[in-house]
Amino acid sequence: MKSVIPGSIVSLVLAALIAACSTPPQTVSADPHGPPEELDLAKPEEPEESEPVRELTGTQAILTRIAAFLSQNDYDQAIALFDEIEEPDRESPGIQLLKASALFSAGKFGESRTVIQAILSNDAENPDALFVLSTIERAEGKTREQRQLLERIIKNRPDHAEALTALGMIFLENRSFRNAASYFDRALEADPQNGDALVGRAGVYRYQRQPQQAEVLLSRAIVLYPRWVTPLSDRARIYREAGALPHALADLDAAETIAPNNYWVLYDRGNIFLDMGKKPEALEEFQKAISVGPDNFLAYVYSAGIKDDLGDYDGAEQDYRAVIRLNPAYYFAFEGLGMLMMRRHAWSEARAAFQEAYKGEAAAPQEKISYALLAAANWMREGTLQAPKQFLQTALRQVERESLEWYVTRLYHDLSGDNDVAIRIDKEKSLDTKQRMLFYLALYYDVRNNQILANRYYLQVKEIGRPGTLEWRINEWTIQERNLNVD
Repeated sequence: MKSVIPGSIVSLVLAALIAACSTPPQTVSADPHGPPEELDLAKPEEPEESEPVRELTGTQAILTRIAAFLSQNDYDQAIALFDEIEEPDRESPGIQLLKASALFSAGKFGESRTVIQAILSNDAENPDALFVLSTIERAEGKTREQRQLLERIIKNRPDHAEALTALGMIFLENRSFRNAASYFDRALEADPQNGDALVGRAGVYRYQRQPQQAEVLLSRAIVLYPRWVTPLSDRARIYREAGALPHALADLDAAETIAPNNYWVLYDRGNIFLDMGKKPEALEEFQKAISVGPDNFLAYVYSAGIKDDLGDYDGAEQDYRAVIRLNPAYYFAFEGLGMLMMRRHAWSEARAAFQEAYKGEAAAPQEKISYALLAAANWMREGTLQAPKQFLQTALRQVERESLEWYVTRLYHDLSGDNDVAIRIDKEKSLDTKQRMLFYLALYYDVRNNQILANRYYLQVKEIGRPGTLEWRINEWTIQERNLNVD
């Protein structure tokens, strides 16, 4: 798998190129995940006719070709060219640092580490080599080693902006906002145009609910690096949180122009359209995100929900199954699949889906009760009334005793006591709880083939009129399917 060049590694690549060439190559382009380097490439004056234009030769020419391949993310081609550089240039620290960066970008962490260690064997405190090594440690999940290397850098180079920024990012990820802010501020003091530090400091402001300060820094980053997607995406999120949806969409439009195949830009655009109530447009964006990132489950979640709402139940089912395949711990997908299976009377599959949802560790107690009762009802339809008895016995121990939910769960377990439950539901003051438990009483009678009472309670659920729950959705499907009179 190939990784991209982080913004700070791009700086090192360019530094190595500049160090190796008297005339820096002008073909290095911005990496989509880090701030692009704004080189001072003002057009030189036209040479006089008596002065021929000097062509790049030797190492300079090869480095120019390497830069071109790096700009296209063609790391294998770039790496192969290093063998064409003649000695002694090939073994110079600058060239080797560039090679290590290219190897890292290609996902060849072991080879990159070998090159960096060779540099450090001759210059143990080379800050740029130590920084590349810190990025390798991070990529391999060794955050403690990464932090130790970064602290080692700033001990000798307190103004090393990249190392300060990377430390800020570590603290930001750990939600230690004060420490993160301190490192980002130090980085910006050393390099006011450091894009990663601007974005990181804006992130701290955002988490601390200071959106205006965050917007100022992100706007500065956008001006400095107009071809960088991240500050546009981050500012769009701030606008979205403030309810300024047109401004958010404008930033994402600009981001999509820069990176039309960026998963998160497409994903965020889908959410903006959802907020605007434009479900077809949102679905289109989520489908684009799926096409460029088929192994990320999030876009499938939203795509499934929209398809479900728009009546494309087969499409929704496919997306729910994709979510389950990619992230089985996301229990909401089992909920959605279970509901669709109930809709088409696939009782066995519905029971299995709700049982999996019931296992969800993050599920709230109220959700667990619903999943247990739905699993039990479908189990009874699938087999016998006694089939889920042991499952319900376990579920009863997890429900607050003497609560209305406990009595309804016990009704499913004992298969008796329905009159008592009906009385308790009638006395319930919470309309939300009353509606949910009425639905399960209706479902109980449905499973017991008492259609008259089942239909009566289905209609009472609708009369309470509190949509938004899975019980309400299933209840609506049942009423439509049976063409019950709701007048």
